[in-house]
Amino acid sequence: MNTELRRRAYLDAMQVASWLPRVELPFAAPSRPELLVAFEPKPEPEVAAAPQAKAPSASPVVAPASNDAVRERPRIEVPKPGAAKASEPAAAAEVSTPPVRERPVPPPRFALQLLRAGSCALLVELPTGEPFQSRDPSYLLLKDLLRAAGLPDAPQIIGEPVRWPLLVRGNMDQGPQAALDFVQSFIGARLEEQEPCACLWLIGLPAIRFAGDADAEAYNRELQVEELGAAWALPGLELLMDEPQRKRELWQAMQRVRRRWLEASA
Repeated sequence: MNTELRRRAYLDAMQVASWLPRVELPFAAPSRPELLVAFEPKPEPEVAAAPQAKAPSASPVVAPASNDAVRERPRIEVPKPGAAKASEPAAAAEVSTPPVRERPVPPPRFALQLLRAGSCALLVELPTGEPFQSRDPSYLLLKDLLRAAGLPDAPQIIGEPVRWPLLVRGNMDQGPQAALDFVQSFIGARLEEQEPCACLWLIGLPAIRFAGDADAEAYNRELQVEELGAAWALPGLELLMDEPQRKRELWQAMQRVRRRWLEASA
């Protein structure tokens, strides 16, 4: 018993709290009964002050300091283990959380065919993904547009159709920006092999978007594409057949643009 009291006294002097479980822990050794007895430190006996000699009346008498004042020491605050975690800034928690990964943009899907008619090049959308057939309604409409523009109505096919995405599987970037870079590079390389082009027709929204870097608002307008030169944006052949009222706006725009290729062929 004296050993336990001495151990508790040492722990209290070092300001170490003793903890005992409230309930019996599984697989734990049984507690000793003497540990559960509340510890009440015995008061220390007061030391009687030794009688001091009588000092002369002329000299002042200094009272001795009490034993309690001598024994008092400043209490040292020991930080608890959980206090450091609570004081950490909230920004550290935000940094520890992994960033949310952005989902990759799905690749666009389109098919384009590059043609040559006189002094103009034509980048035409293939709605079905297959090359034009001589009896296709969309191809017959294209021949009518070329005759109205004063160009040969039998365009020459240049290269294979451009079908996007290039790869069905793989980790290669095939997003919209990659498609734009590829189509512009493809057209630029093919046009360098041909005679100078007076105007590039962009027929269909995929041709306008991935060759002219524009959208549907550019229909029937002239564009200046870097490294490709002057271009003219037209609605798709399927759209012109589904909405015949668009042909009137197309004809009006053709009257303004056709001077480009007529002057080049003169």
